[in-house]
Amino acid sequence: MGGLSEYASQICDSMSKTTNCPAAITDRDSVISVCGAPRRELAEKRISGELEQLMECRQLYMRKPAERAVPVVDGENSYSIAVACPIISEGDVMGCVVFLSSEGANPPGETECKLATMASKYLGKQMEN
Repeated sequence: MGGLSEYASQICDSMSKTTNCPAAITDRDSVISVCGAPRRELAEKRISGELEQLMECRQLYMRKPAERAVPVVDGENSYSIAVACPIISEGDVMGCVVFLSSEGANPPGETECKLATMASKYLGKQMEN
C-alpha cells in the first residue's frame, strides 16, 4: 500500500473530520495513516493479532457495546477498534480502514460503517489500477 499512502492520509483525515472520530488506515503489518488521535501512539506501529484476524474475515466489523475492546496495535491500550473494514484488491486483503474508540467514547453508528466501507472499496480499486 506504499504507493497509496497519500490517498490514505487524505481519506483518513476526511473521515475523522466528518465524524469527529479518530480514524486509521493500515496495511497488512502496520498503521500507515492516523488522524484524530496522537500519531506517536499509533503511526507505523505493528497492528494487533486481533486486527489481523478481523481483516482475514473479509467483512465489516462493528464493536458491540458489551464486547471486549479489540486493540488496534500491539502494546497500546488507549485506542480500540470501533469499526474495521478490510481493504481487498484483486481478491487479496491489503489492509484495513478503522475507526478508533477510546474509553467512554460513543459507540459507532451507521455513518462510520458506511464511510469505512466506502474508503476500503475506494482504496482497493486504486490498488487494482
